[in-house]
Amino acid sequence: MRANKVSAIMENEFEGKGLGELTANRPLATLYFDCKYRMIDFSLSNLVNANVRSMYMISSQANIQSIFDHLGGGNHWHLNNILSHYFISFKESIQQAQEAGKPFYDPMIDFLRKSKSKFTVYTGNKILCNVDYRSVISVHEEQQRECTVLFKRVEKEKIYPKDRVLSFSDTSSFDATVFEDYTQDQPFYNLAMNIFVVNTEWLIRVLEETQATGEYVCMEEILWQNINHTNTTTYEYTGYLSNIFDINSYYEANMDMLDPKKFNSLLYSSQHILTKAKNEVPTYFSPESNVHSSQFATGSIIRGNVHRSLISRRTTIETKARVEDSIVMANGKIGEEAVIQFAILDKNVTVEPGVQVIGTKEHPIVIKKGSHVTTDQIGA
Repeated sequence: MRANKVSAIMENEFEGKGLGELTANRPLATLYFDCKYRMIDFSLSNLVNANVRSMYMISSQANIQSIFDHLGGGNHWHLNNILSHYFISFKESIQQAQEAGKPFYDPMIDFLRKSKSKFTVYTGNKILCNVDYRSVISVHEEQQRECTVLFKRVEKEKIYPKDRVLSFSDTSSFDATVFEDYTQDQPFYNLAMNIFVVNTEWLIRVLEETQATGEYVCMEEILWQNINHTNTTTYEYTGYLSNIFDINSYYEANMDMLDPKKFNSLLYSSQHILTKAKNEVPTYFSPESNVHSSQFATGSIIRGNVHRSLISRRTTIETKARVEDSIVMANGKIGEEAVIQFAILDKNVTVEPGVQVIGTKEHPIVIKKGSHVTTDQIGA
């Protein structure tokens, strides 16, 4: 697929307030996943794997530094060559232009025109998946539609109340309903994935019409407002998907990576997930360590016991410590005989020797970034 045939708009609209301390000082986009990845890696990799090289990202100014730190010059995603273009726009700047009566969508419209792309992919920021956009765009082009909506059949527990679910009629048309307003109880629902493939010229017209009203609306909402006024179709995604909107969904998605089938489906299909490279030494396991069904990033030292857990870079787990059913992010320090169970430890957390940090499977306990834990932390 030609690099200039498809452009992309990535919107970090969902703030992830249900994740509490995990997103208090970082956007959802740079939240750790499976030891070494960040959430944004999946959206970026899906696009790059389809040879998309023109990207426009909308983010909040709050905590934007972590996005810049992670993306750098874009070289880890091959976005640093002469044919690649990616831009970051601030949501607050769009709103300020709108309040001042200025043409607030013009920068985005200008990007789309200069990209000379036939199609544009829109993606939100809370869905983990490995989508082959080449197949989606091929179907979209073959059916000659203005807009294609991606969906996945999922259980109720995987749906955020503000998400939309699709219901289909016998005529192949569909309705999109906000989940909290959906009245039918069923084992599986058609979750709209906050991913759209649209014709670029159609999107430009829609943005110009919305701008003419003088009302600012986020990109996802603009698309939902206009799909009923054009020829729209759907595409069912059948691969692995996690919808990250609260602590439980984040915890379960990480634990899913200990299942080889789910791990391979998300991370080691024909499309690889790219991330920022770290050239570090391998993790060291001492003779007295005891490790089962766990994953480790580089640069860690393991002397204790680790069962069904995910351990990020440069973490030290001392002798006779026990880490079970837990997530430990980068630079963790777990003291001798400490016990960590059903817990999520953010970056730079130190747990003193003998201290217990224990949650439950239904309510994993979260220890915020940079904490020094000196007394037992037992969840309800």
